[in-house]
Amino acid sequence: MSQELDDFGFGTQIRKSPFFDATIRWGAQGFSVYNHMYIPRDFGDPEQNFWNLLNDAILCDVAVERQVQIKGPDASKFVQMMSPRDLSNMQVGQCKYVILTNQFGGVLNDPVLLRVKEDCYWFSLADSDVLFWALGLASNGDYDVEITEPDVSPLQLQGPKSRDIMIKLFGDEIKDLKYYWFKNLKLGDINLLVSRTGWSSELGYEIFLLNTEEGDEVYETIMQVGKDIGLHAGHTSTIRRIEGGMLSYHSDMNIDTNLLELGMDRLVDLDNDFDFIGKNALQKIAKEGVKNMQVGLVIHDDPMPRPNTKYWNIYNNKSMVGKVTSAVYSPRLKKNIALAMVDINSSVIGTKLTVEKDNKVIDAEVVEKPFYDPKKSITKS
Repeated sequence: MSQELDDFGFGTQIRKSPFFDATIRWGAQGFSVYNHMYIPRDFGDPEQNFWNLLNDAILCDVAVERQVQIKGPDASKFVQMMSPRDLSNMQVGQCKYVILTNQFGGVLNDPVLLRVKEDCYWFSLADSDVLFWALGLASNGDYDVEITEPDVSPLQLQGPKSRDIMIKLFGDEIKDLKYYWFKNLKLGDINLLVSRTGWSSELGYEIFLLNTEEGDEVYETIMQVGKDIGLHAGHTSTIRRIEGGMLSYHSDMNIDTNLLELGMDRLVDLDNDFDFIGKNALQKIAKEGVKNMQVGLVIHDDPMPRPNTKYWNIYNNKSMVGKVTSAVYSPRLKKNIALAMVDINSSVIGTKLTVEKDNKVIDAEVVEKPFYDPKKSITKS
Protein backbone atom coordinates (compact mmCIF):
# COMPACT_ATOMS: atom_id res chain seq x y z
CA MET A 1 0.00 0.00 0.00
CA SER A 2 1.33 3.44 -0.89
CA GLN A 3 2.24 6.07 1.69
CA GLU A 4 -0.71 8.12 0.46
CA LEU A 5 -3.12 5.31 1.38
CA ASP A 6 -1.38 4.84 4.73
CA ASP A 7 -2.11 8.50 5.46
CA PHE A 8 -5.69 8.48 4.18
CA GLY A 9 -7.11 8.18 7.70
CA PHE A 10 -9.65 5.37 7.41
CA GLY A 11 -12.03 5.52 10.36
CA THR A 12 -14.83 3.50 11.88
CA GLN A 13 -17.45 6.18 11.17
CA ILE A 14 -17.15 5.49 7.44
CA ARG A 15 -17.53 1.92 6.24
CA LYS A 16 -15.29 -0.07 3.94
CA SER A 17 -16.97 -2.09 1.22
CA PRO A 18 -16.75 -5.90 1.10
CA PHE A 19 -14.46 -5.44 -1.92
CA PHE A 20 -12.10 -2.92 -0.30
CA ASP A 21 -9.05 -5.16 0.12
CA ALA A 22 -9.48 -6.61 -3.37
CA THR A 23 -9.55 -3.17 -4.96
CA ILE A 24 -6.27 -2.32 -3.21
CA ARG A 25 -4.68 -5.48 -4.59
CA TRP A 26 -5.89 -4.59 -8.10
CA GLY A 27 -4.53 -1.05 -8.06
CA ALA A 28 -6.87 1.36 -6.24
CA GLN A 29 -4.80 4.44 -5.38
CA GLY A 30 -7.34 6.86 -3.96
CA PHE A 31 -10.78 6.94 -2.37
CA SER A 32 -13.61 9.34 -1.69
CA VAL A 33 -16.74 9.03 0.45
CA TYR A 34 -20.26 8.29 -0.81
CA ASN A 35 -23.21 7.17 1.31
CA HIS A 36 -20.95 7.04 4.39
CA MET A 37 -18.68 4.50 2.68
CA TYR A 38 -15.29 4.62 0.96
CA ILE A 39 -15.38 4.26 -2.83
CA PRO A 40 -12.26 3.77 -4.98
CA ARG A 41 -11.92 6.73 -7.36
CA ASP A 42 -8.39 6.36 -8.69
CA PHE A 43 -6.82 3.44 -10.55
CA GLY A 44 -4.30 5.62 -12.37
CA ASP A 45 -4.97 7.62 -15.52
CA PRO A 46 -8.72 8.46 -15.74
CA GLU A 47 -8.46 8.77 -19.53
CA GLN A 48 -7.07 5.23 -19.73
CA ASN A 49 -9.94 4.08 -17.50
CA PHE A 50 -12.30 5.70 -20.03
CA TRP A 51 -10.71 3.86 -22.96
CA ASN A 52 -10.73 0.60 -20.97
CA LEU A 53 -14.47 1.05 -20.54
CA LEU A 54 -15.05 1.85 -24.22
CA ASN A 55 -12.83 -0.85 -25.71
CA ASP A 56 -12.76 -3.67 -23.15
CA ALA A 57 -14.44 -3.89 -19.74
CA ILE A 58 -13.98 -2.53 -16.23
CA LEU A 59 -15.01 -3.85 -12.82
CA CYS A 60 -16.10 -1.11 -10.42
CA ASP A 61 -16.71 -1.37 -6.69
CA VAL A 62 -20.03 0.44 -6.24
CA ALA A 63 -21.00 -1.05 -2.88
CA VAL A 64 -21.69 2.57 -1.92
CA GLU A 65 -24.98 2.17 -3.82
CA ARG A 66 -26.63 1.11 -0.59
CA GLN A 67 -29.98 -0.65 -0.73
CA VAL A 68 -33.09 0.40 1.16
CA GLN A 69 -35.47 -2.54 1.38
CA ILE A 70 -39.22 -1.96 1.60
CA LYS A 71 -40.97 -5.20 2.51
CA GLY A 72 -44.46 -6.15 3.61
CA PRO A 73 -48.13 -6.23 2.55
CA ASP A 74 -48.13 -2.48 1.78
CA ALA A 75 -44.73 -2.39 0.06
CA SER A 76 -46.12 -1.52 -3.39
CA LYS A 77 -48.34 1.22 -2.00
CA PHE A 78 -45.49 2.68 0.05
CA VAL A 79 -42.95 2.65 -2.78
CA GLN A 80 -45.44 4.33 -5.12
CA MET A 81 -46.02 7.04 -2.52
CA MET A 82 -42.29 7.83 -2.56
CA SER A 83 -41.96 8.34 -6.33
CA PRO A 84 -43.89 10.24 -9.04
CA ARG A 85 -43.24 7.52 -11.65
CA ASP A 86 -46.16 5.16 -12.26
CA LEU A 87 -45.05 1.77 -10.91
CA SER A 88 -48.37 -0.06 -11.23
CA ASN A 89 -47.12 -2.37 -14.01
CA MET A 90 -43.72 -3.14 -12.48
CA GLN A 91 -43.04 -6.87 -12.35
CA VAL A 92 -40.90 -9.07 -10.12
CA GLY A 93 -37.46 -9.21 -11.74
CA GLN A 94 -37.76 -5.73 -13.23
CA CYS A 95 -35.71 -2.59 -12.51
CA LYS A 96 -36.82 1.01 -13.01
CA TYR A 97 -34.98 4.31 -12.75
CA VAL A 98 -36.99 6.52 -10.41
CA ILE A 99 -36.80 9.91 -8.75
CA LEU A 100 -37.66 10.36 -5.07
CA THR A 101 -39.17 13.74 -4.25
CA ASN A 102 -39.91 15.71 -1.10
CA GLN A 103 -43.06 17.71 -0.36
CA PHE A 104 -41.74 20.66 -2.42
CA GLY A 105 -41.00 18.52 -5.48
CA GLY A 106 -37.26 18.60 -4.80
CA VAL A 107 -35.09 15.64 -5.76
CA LEU A 108 -33.99 13.55 -2.77
CA ASN A 109 -32.37 10.72 -4.70
CA ASP A 110 -32.42 9.06 -8.13
CA PRO A 111 -32.12 5.33 -7.40
CA VAL A 112 -32.73 2.26 -9.48
CA LEU A 113 -35.71 0.42 -8.04
CA LEU A 114 -35.72 -3.39 -8.11
CA ARG A 115 -38.82 -5.46 -7.44
CA VAL A 116 -37.24 -8.43 -5.69
CA LYS A 117 -40.48 -10.20 -4.71
CA GLU A 118 -44.19 -9.40 -4.87
CA ASP A 119 -43.95 -7.72 -1.47
CA CYS A 120 -40.29 -6.62 -1.50
CA TYR A 121 -38.43 -3.78 -3.26
CA TRP A 122 -34.89 -2.40 -3.15
CA PHE A 123 -33.93 1.19 -3.80
CA SER A 124 -30.33 1.10 -5.11
CA LEU A 125 -29.27 4.54 -3.98
CA ALA A 126 -27.36 7.58 -5.05
CA ASP A 127 -25.68 9.63 -2.32
CA SER A 128 -28.31 10.61 0.26
CA ASP A 129 -29.90 9.12 3.39
CA VAL A 130 -33.09 7.62 1.98
CA LEU A 131 -33.24 5.00 4.76
CA PHE A 132 -33.99 7.76 7.28
CA TRP A 133 -36.47 9.44 4.92
CA ALA A 134 -38.36 6.17 4.42
CA LEU A 135 -38.41 5.38 8.14
CA GLY A 136 -39.79 8.86 8.83
CA LEU A 137 -42.52 8.50 6.23
CA ALA A 138 -43.50 5.09 7.60
CA SER A 139 -43.69 6.37 11.17
CA ASN A 140 -46.20 9.04 10.13
CA GLY A 141 -48.41 6.86 7.96
CA ASP A 142 -50.53 3.76 8.18
CA TYR A 143 -48.38 1.33 6.19
CA ASP A 144 -47.68 -2.31 6.99
CA VAL A 145 -44.03 -2.35 5.88
CA GLU A 146 -40.62 -3.23 7.25
CA ILE A 147 -37.81 -0.87 6.20
CA THR A 148 -34.19 -2.01 6.47
CA GLU A 149 -30.78 -1.83 4.85
CA PRO A 150 -30.11 -5.42 3.73
CA ASP A 151 -26.66 -7.00 3.40
CA VAL A 152 -26.39 -6.21 -0.32
CA SER A 153 -23.36 -4.71 -2.09
CA PRO A 154 -23.16 -4.23 -5.89
CA LEU A 155 -20.28 -4.38 -8.32
CA GLN A 156 -20.49 -3.00 -11.85
CA LEU A 157 -19.06 -4.93 -14.79
CA GLN A 158 -19.28 -2.54 -17.74
CA GLY A 159 -17.98 -2.32 -21.30
CA PRO A 160 -18.31 -4.10 -24.66
CA LYS A 161 -16.59 -7.26 -23.41
CA SER A 162 -18.74 -7.50 -20.28
CA ARG A 163 -21.18 -9.95 -21.87
CA ASP A 164 -18.37 -12.35 -22.86
CA ILE A 165 -17.05 -12.23 -19.31
CA MET A 166 -20.52 -12.80 -17.86
CA ILE A 167 -20.98 -15.85 -20.11
CA LYS A 168 -17.75 -17.30 -18.74
CA LEU A 169 -18.95 -16.62 -15.19
CA PHE A 170 -22.59 -17.68 -15.46
CA GLY A 171 -23.04 -19.55 -18.74
CA ASP A 172 -25.29 -18.85 -21.74
CA GLU A 173 -28.28 -18.12 -19.48
CA ILE A 174 -26.99 -14.58 -19.08
CA LYS A 175 -27.59 -13.87 -22.80
CA ASP A 176 -31.35 -13.77 -22.17
CA LEU A 177 -31.16 -11.10 -19.47
CA LYS A 178 -33.00 -8.02 -20.78
CA TYR A 179 -32.06 -4.39 -20.22
CA TYR A 180 -33.32 -3.24 -16.81
CA TRP A 181 -34.20 -6.75 -15.62
CA PHE A 182 -32.42 -9.05 -13.17
CA LYS A 183 -31.96 -12.71 -12.30
CA ASN A 184 -30.89 -14.63 -9.21
CA LEU A 185 -27.73 -16.54 -10.15
CA LYS A 186 -24.93 -18.47 -8.48
CA LEU A 187 -21.17 -18.07 -8.84
CA GLY A 188 -20.02 -21.44 -7.60
CA ASP A 189 -21.81 -21.74 -4.28
CA ILE A 190 -22.28 -17.99 -3.86
CA ASN A 191 -25.78 -16.56 -4.33
CA LEU A 192 -25.97 -13.32 -6.29
CA LEU A 193 -28.51 -11.07 -7.95
CA VAL A 194 -27.44 -9.88 -11.42
CA SER A 195 -29.05 -7.01 -13.34
CA ARG A 196 -28.60 -5.46 -16.79
CA THR A 197 -28.00 -2.01 -15.38
CA GLY A 198 -25.07 0.28 -14.66
CA TRP A 199 -23.81 3.84 -14.41
CA SER A 200 -21.65 3.96 -17.53
CA SER A 201 -23.76 4.50 -20.70
CA GLU A 202 -22.15 1.28 -22.01
CA LEU A 203 -23.25 -2.34 -22.18
CA GLY A 204 -23.00 -3.66 -18.66
CA TYR A 205 -24.22 -5.53 -15.62
CA GLU A 206 -24.50 -5.04 -11.89
CA ILE A 207 -23.64 -7.97 -9.64
CA PHE A 208 -25.27 -7.71 -6.22
CA LEU A 209 -23.38 -9.52 -3.47
CA LEU A 210 -25.77 -10.90 -0.83
CA ASN A 211 -23.23 -11.76 1.88
CA THR A 212 -20.48 -9.34 2.94
CA GLU A 213 -18.17 -12.21 3.92
CA GLU A 214 -17.99 -13.38 0.29
CA GLY A 215 -16.98 -10.04 -1.21
CA ASP A 216 -13.28 -10.69 -1.63
CA GLU A 217 -13.87 -14.05 -3.29
CA VAL A 218 -16.42 -12.65 -5.74
CA TYR A 219 -14.24 -9.70 -6.80
CA GLU A 220 -11.15 -11.88 -7.18
CA THR A 221 -13.04 -14.56 -9.14
CA ILE A 222 -14.45 -12.03 -11.61
CA MET A 223 -11.05 -10.41 -12.17
CA GLN A 224 -9.28 -13.74 -12.67
CA VAL A 225 -11.92 -15.01 -15.09
CA GLY A 226 -12.05 -11.75 -17.03
CA LYS A 227 -8.43 -10.64 -17.22
CA ASP A 228 -7.62 -12.73 -20.31
CA ILE A 229 -10.69 -11.29 -22.08
CA GLY A 230 -9.63 -7.72 -21.36
CA LEU A 231 -11.08 -6.92 -17.94
CA HIS A 232 -9.50 -4.07 -15.99
CA ALA A 233 -10.08 -2.98 -12.41
CA GLY A 234 -11.49 0.53 -12.61
CA HIS A 235 -13.85 3.20 -11.38
CA THR A 236 -16.98 4.84 -12.73
CA SER A 237 -15.97 7.15 -15.60
CA THR A 238 -16.88 10.82 -15.28
CA ILE A 239 -16.00 11.31 -18.96
CA ARG A 240 -18.40 8.63 -20.16
CA ARG A 241 -21.24 9.50 -17.83
CA ILE A 242 -21.20 13.15 -18.96
CA GLU A 243 -21.01 12.07 -22.61
CA GLY A 244 -24.14 10.01 -21.89
CA GLY A 245 -25.90 12.84 -20.05
CA MET A 246 -26.07 10.78 -16.85
CA LEU A 247 -26.74 12.88 -13.77
CA SER A 248 -24.78 12.82 -10.53
CA TYR A 249 -26.64 13.61 -7.33
CA HIS A 250 -25.19 16.63 -5.48
CA SER A 251 -23.53 17.80 -8.73
CA ASP A 252 -26.30 18.01 -11.33
CA MET A 253 -29.30 17.90 -9.01
CA ASN A 254 -30.13 18.16 -5.34
CA ILE A 255 -32.97 18.83 -2.92
CA ASP A 256 -33.51 22.29 -4.49
CA THR A 257 -33.88 20.88 -8.03
CA ASN A 258 -37.11 19.51 -9.43
CA LEU A 259 -37.28 16.82 -12.09
CA LEU A 260 -39.19 19.03 -14.54
CA GLU A 261 -36.14 21.33 -14.68
CA LEU A 262 -34.08 18.24 -15.44
CA GLY A 263 -36.24 17.37 -18.44
CA MET A 264 -37.44 14.18 -16.74
CA ASP A 265 -41.12 14.58 -17.53
CA ARG A 266 -41.30 10.89 -18.50
CA LEU A 267 -40.62 9.98 -14.86
CA VAL A 268 -43.57 11.85 -13.41
CA ASP A 269 -47.27 11.10 -13.85
CA LEU A 270 -49.22 14.11 -12.63
CA ASP A 271 -52.55 13.06 -14.17
CA ASN A 272 -52.85 9.59 -12.68
CA ASP A 273 -55.00 8.99 -9.61
CA PHE A 274 -52.18 7.67 -7.40
CA ASP A 275 -50.72 10.05 -4.82
CA PHE A 276 -47.07 10.66 -4.03
CA ILE A 277 -44.97 13.01 -1.93
CA GLY A 278 -44.59 16.32 -3.79
CA LYS A 279 -47.47 15.84 -6.23
CA ASN A 280 -49.18 19.14 -5.43
CA ALA A 281 -45.90 21.04 -5.68
CA LEU A 282 -45.01 19.49 -9.05
CA GLN A 283 -48.50 20.13 -10.41
CA LYS A 284 -48.09 23.79 -9.49
CA ILE A 285 -44.62 23.96 -11.10
CA ALA A 286 -45.94 22.30 -14.26
CA LYS A 287 -48.84 24.78 -14.44
CA GLU A 288 -46.67 27.86 -13.89
CA GLY A 289 -43.78 26.60 -16.05
CA VAL A 290 -40.19 25.97 -15.00
CA LYS A 291 -37.84 28.89 -14.58
CA ASN A 292 -34.64 26.96 -15.24
CA MET A 293 -33.63 24.05 -17.45
CA GLN A 294 -30.72 21.66 -17.53
CA VAL A 295 -28.80 21.81 -20.80
CA GLY A 296 -25.70 20.47 -22.50
CA LEU A 297 -22.83 22.84 -23.19
CA VAL A 298 -19.70 22.78 -25.27
CA ILE A 299 -17.04 24.98 -23.67
CA HIS A 300 -14.62 26.36 -26.26
CA ASP A 301 -11.30 26.22 -24.41
CA ASP A 302 -8.12 24.16 -24.21
CA PRO A 303 -8.75 20.60 -22.99
CA MET A 304 -9.62 20.55 -19.32
CA PRO A 305 -6.97 18.59 -17.38
CA ARG A 306 -9.58 17.23 -14.97
CA PRO A 307 -13.32 17.48 -14.21
CA ASN A 308 -14.59 20.64 -12.57
CA THR A 309 -14.62 20.59 -8.77
CA LYS A 310 -16.73 23.72 -8.31
CA TYR A 311 -19.63 25.35 -10.09
CA TRP A 312 -18.76 27.95 -12.73
CA ASN A 313 -21.01 30.92 -13.41
CA ILE A 314 -22.65 31.20 -16.84
CA TYR A 315 -23.50 34.50 -18.51
CA ASN A 316 -25.72 35.58 -21.37
CA ASN A 317 -24.14 38.86 -22.40
CA LYS A 318 -23.38 40.32 -18.96
CA SER A 319 -26.27 38.74 -17.05
CA MET A 320 -25.57 35.66 -14.97
CA VAL A 321 -28.04 32.98 -16.10
CA GLY A 322 -26.84 29.78 -14.46
CA LYS A 323 -24.03 27.48 -13.41
CA VAL A 324 -22.01 24.62 -14.87
CA THR A 325 -22.77 21.54 -12.77
CA SER A 326 -20.46 18.93 -14.38
CA ALA A 327 -17.74 19.43 -16.98
CA VAL A 328 -14.95 17.33 -18.46
CA TYR A 329 -12.82 17.01 -21.58
CA SER A 330 -13.91 14.15 -23.84
CA PRO A 331 -10.89 12.68 -25.67
CA ARG A 332 -13.25 10.90 -28.06
CA LEU A 333 -15.27 14.00 -28.99
CA LYS A 334 -12.21 16.26 -28.59
CA LYS A 335 -14.35 18.84 -26.79
CA ASN A 336 -14.94 20.18 -23.31
CA ILE A 337 -18.49 19.07 -22.57
CA ALA A 338 -20.69 20.05 -19.65
CA LEU A 339 -24.07 19.79 -18.01
CA ALA A 340 -25.47 23.07 -16.77
CA MET A 341 -28.56 24.59 -15.19
CA VAL A 342 -29.55 27.85 -16.88
CA ASP A 343 -32.41 30.30 -17.06
CA ILE A 344 -35.17 28.95 -19.32
CA ASN A 345 -34.65 31.88 -21.72
CA SER A 346 -31.03 30.83 -22.24
CA SER A 347 -31.74 27.13 -22.76
CA VAL A 348 -32.47 27.07 -26.51
CA ILE A 349 -30.13 24.90 -28.58
CA GLY A 350 -27.53 27.11 -30.26
CA THR A 351 -27.61 29.89 -27.65
CA LYS A 352 -24.18 31.48 -27.27
CA LEU A 353 -23.09 31.92 -23.65
CA THR A 354 -19.90 32.53 -21.69
CA VAL A 355 -18.48 30.65 -18.72
CA GLU A 356 -16.41 32.27 -16.00
CA LYS A 357 -13.66 29.76 -15.19
CA ASP A 358 -10.60 30.56 -13.06
CA ASN A 359 -11.02 34.28 -13.67
CA LYS A 360 -11.25 33.69 -17.43
CA VAL A 361 -14.30 34.32 -19.62
CA ILE A 362 -14.74 31.46 -22.08
CA ASP A 363 -17.18 31.09 -24.97
CA ALA A 364 -19.74 28.27 -24.72
CA GLU A 365 -22.76 27.08 -26.66
CA VAL A 366 -25.94 25.20 -25.71
CA VAL A 367 -26.07 21.86 -27.53
CA GLU A 368 -28.13 18.68 -27.61
CA LYS A 369 -27.55 16.13 -24.87
CA PRO A 370 -26.63 13.36 -24.44
CA PHE A 371 -23.43 14.17 -26.30
CA TYR A 372 -22.94 10.58 -27.52
CA ASP A 373 -25.30 7.72 -28.38
CA PRO A 374 -28.48 9.65 -27.48
CA LYS A 375 -30.76 6.64 -28.08
CA LYS A 376 -28.68 4.43 -25.74
CA SER A 377 -28.24 1.84 -28.47
CA ILE A 378 -24.92 0.76 -26.94
CA THR A 379 -26.36 0.32 -23.45
CA LYS A 380 -29.36 -1.65 -24.72
CA SER A 381 -27.40 -3.80 -27.17
